[in-house]
Parts: sequence; C-alpha cells; structure tokens
Amino acid sequence: MVKITGEYQGELHCTSTHGPSGNVLVTDAPKDNQGRGEAFSPTDLVATALATCIATTMAIVARKHGIELKGLKYEVTKEMSPYGPRRLARLATQIWLPIPKTEATAKLLEHAAHNCPVHLSLDPSVEKPVIFHWAK
Repeated sequence: MVKITGEYQGELHCTSTHGPSGNVLVTDAPKDNQGRGEAFSPTDLVATALATCIATTMAIVARKHGIELKGLKYEVTKEMSPYGPRRLARLATQIWLPIPKTEATAKLLEHAAHNCPVHLSLDPSVEKPVIFHWAK
C-alpha cells in the first residue's frame, strides 16, 4: 500500500506528496477548464500514468527475457470528450523501441503493453490505441 497526501493550494493548484519517497507533485487545472495550465492537470497525470506504465511493464517483461529496453521512448496524446460530462475520451500512445522487431519479441512486449495495470484499470469507454515503432 502506498499513501499519497496532498493539499489544495487555491487558484486550482494542488500539491501531492508521495509517502515512500517524499517527492512532491504539483497540479493545475488546464487552460480549457478554468486553470492556467502551469503544471500537469489531473487528466494529464492519467495520460502520463498510462504511458509510463506501458513502458515500465514492457521493461519488466523484457528484463525477464534478457532484453534491454533502455532508450525506449513514448508519447501519449490526451483527448477529452467534446460532450458532457468532462472526461477522458482517448489516450493515443506511441512507443519507440530501441530493438528490432521479431515475431516473438513483438508478441511478448506488445502483450505486456496492452495488459499493464493502468491500461487494464481505465474505463473501457476510453479509447487506448498503442502504436509500436521498432528499430530497423
């Protein structure tokens, strides 16, 4: 179990502290929802969580199979629903792998990506396409 504590700072800003490490994270409401967009918004953190969870889960599986993924890069594009209520509609993720594609490696790592804990935890109504770019 991990405890995260936080405080609302006013002006739509929050600070959160990760209990085990003491790292502090600041959030702000996005510009399109009354904020100044000066930090990650809560939904930006969900998008970030998805991309980093995919990368981390792939790296865990890769490590078990003697594959090094150092240098893997990711990008996630967050799209909010244009209709009420305000919610995440689509999190499109791209992964650039530093290794060439083989059938076995692709099956292993792409399965890991689609089954990371965040991917599995998001509501099914949120579109979550993942595109993989393999090294040549």
